[in-house]
Amino acid sequence: MNKLILFCLSLLMSTSVSLASEPITLKQVTSGEFAAEGVSGINPIKGTDQYARVSTDGKRVEQYSFKTGKLTSVLFDVNHTQGEQIKDFDGYSMSPDGTRMLISTKREKVYRRSYKAVFYIYTIKSRKLEKLSDGGPQQCPVWSPDGLQVAFVRDNNIFLVKLLYDNAESQVTKDGKFNEVINGIPDWVNEEEFEFNQALTFNADGTMLCWLKYDEKNVGQYSLQMYKGSNPEQKDYSVYPGAYSYKYPKAGQDNSKMSAWSYDIKSHRTQKLQVPLDADGYMPRIVPTPNADKILVYTMPRHQDALNLYAVNPRSTVAHLLLKESVAKYVKEETMVNLKVGDNYILVPSDRDGYNHIYVYNHNGQMLRKVAPGNYDITDVYGMDETTGDIYYQAAALNPHDRQIYVAHKNGKTERLTRQEGWNSAVFSGDYKYFINTWSDYNTPYVYTTRSNNGNVIATNVDNKKLREKTEKYGWVKKEPFSFTTSEGVKLDGWMVKPANFDASRKYPVIMFQYSGPGNQQVVNSWSAGSMGQGGAYDMYLAQQGFIVVCVDGRGTGGRGAEFEKCTYQKLGDLESKDQVETALYLGTLPYVDKANIGIWGWSYGGFCTLMSMSEGRPVFKAGVAVAPPTSFRYYDTIYTERYMRTPQENPTGYDDCPISRASKLNGALLICHGSADDNVHPQNTFEYAEALVQADKDFKENIYTNRNHSIYGGNTRNHLLRQITQWFEEHLK
Repeated sequence: MNKLILFCLSLLMSTSVSLASEPITLKQVTSGEFAAEGVSGINPIKGTDQYARVSTDGKRVEQYSFKTGKLTSVLFDVNHTQGEQIKDFDGYSMSPDGTRMLISTKREKVYRRSYKAVFYIYTIKSRKLEKLSDGGPQQCPVWSPDGLQVAFVRDNNIFLVKLLYDNAESQVTKDGKFNEVINGIPDWVNEEEFEFNQALTFNADGTMLCWLKYDEKNVGQYSLQMYKGSNPEQKDYSVYPGAYSYKYPKAGQDNSKMSAWSYDIKSHRTQKLQVPLDADGYMPRIVPTPNADKILVYTMPRHQDALNLYAVNPRSTVAHLLLKESVAKYVKEETMVNLKVGDNYILVPSDRDGYNHIYVYNHNGQMLRKVAPGNYDITDVYGMDETTGDIYYQAAALNPHDRQIYVAHKNGKTERLTRQEGWNSAVFSGDYKYFINTWSDYNTPYVYTTRSNNGNVIATNVDNKKLREKTEKYGWVKKEPFSFTTSEGVKLDGWMVKPANFDASRKYPVIMFQYSGPGNQQVVNSWSAGSMGQGGAYDMYLAQQGFIVVCVDGRGTGGRGAEFEKCTYQKLGDLESKDQVETALYLGTLPYVDKANIGIWGWSYGGFCTLMSMSEGRPVFKAGVAVAPPTSFRYYDTIYTERYMRTPQENPTGYDDCPISRASKLNGALLICHGSADDNVHPQNTFEYAEALVQADKDFKENIYTNRNHSIYGGNTRNHLLRQITQWFEEHLK
């Protein structure tokens, strides 16, 4: 009797909790209502314990102390300027000497990382605000080391402004032309896949300008058809559609021809730098060094299995090989992103020993030491304190799903600076005495703390307590980590979200979300885990609709060393789809899973893997949704695709195995969604795949979003998209 009473009380309490929880709406998910508060835009000031950031109201640039977290000064206030007056601003950059700022306004996005803006020069002491140029919007302005010159790009040409000569402006290059020649900024594919938007720098004493040039005249052109649409409305296309045409090199096709150049500011002499480069090779970076006679130019062969650093004299133009990073299959993109050049050192991340570690070189190219050997990946590099030789970094040393902050001392000893399991990331002060740590886990929103460089917490900046309370109000449930072993003996890890009123005696339909792309991770012990971020708000919404939501990282994903990550080389989609099918088969063995009603979805590479999995041959998926999917890597860009596949000419069989060739094997109800203005994964992918499905007599549904890019947002678009995904699974899995 007592057990029965306890059971009834327990049932009543769980029902009360369930009834008390407010339902999540899609509008809340898409509006960002569950977004965490953060400490964003932190820009450490070199050599100090201070940092600059934009104020919460967006009206000021403020300076704070890392140690105290307190405001120390206001560097810029949009309402208190002399000279020019502006109502608001988009961003800023400090001059090296800290006396001036570049203020950007009227920012207009170009591609993922590039934009045009109207820039102003602001002198902090006098509060004087003046336009950088009257010639039209600028791109990527860079300061000279002494803060007395600014170089920028306009209309594919480089311009120079001298502050000591009444902001006199001169044109450095004149051969720039849209869709033909680009100076000082990367072309589309280099920007997208090498993750940079600036290919222009001064040398150390500010006497020379150096840049990369992209000759894209022979690169194939892709045209995106544009319509009137709305949010924003394009009135020029009210009757007839228009087109945006740009250069986009597809796998196996011609790339831009690249070269490096220098300009002597005093003599006005322009010279081509003698950097050795294969005819179809890449130059992913150009960076200064503390030596005025030395600029570093990175090069890679088309196969991307080596990274060369050349030291180049910008006056003599002579280049010599400083160091070469050569690894099996391909050099990871993170190597370039995380490579750090200091005053006396170069930190090179490399997986040459099977795991990603840091190798320390001097400026003569001599390797000095290897940081933190072990069977785990270093995943971010924060830099070296050159006064002590201490190197600070992030690593997946505990397991592939957590991240901790470490310091490696010059004597070889390493110390862990963060203690709480979960996901930690850091921003260090310019003097490396302090850092702001961001921590979260699957079920806890971000907590920002200020710490000394030994890891001791000085203060808590943001704890997101209100968001935690809000998620409890809406019945957030915990993500449950799990692991299983496939029929091929591969151990895979994942997380699961169950409905709040979960009953183990019932059988639930399952929605699997994944990305599955090379080096990517979705199974991370972080608040970011989930299909749409915000603590998995959309996944929680689906759980409230009665679904179990599951995510598993298959082979090819990151955090587990080179062998696991690079095993998909030259056969993208094959092993990844097998692992998603194996996941569905494993889930089908669980007593609370309805194995006849399992769905899968993903975006971009996740959309590709969705299609590959639904046509893998084993009919385990009842339904699927592919958003903006590549359907043949012959249609995708050179740098990304060939890094993992080589060219179609070299690897035809690898390219032939794709969703289009598997169209006749498609099993399950399929919804495809694509933006008509997707400059990244062209709508061509969906159109050609749809045609293959038609000819294979396969039913499917297709949603095209007018004028939307790869992110598919704007106005009510994202809300509509998620509702379509939800309704598709409601219709076919219940």
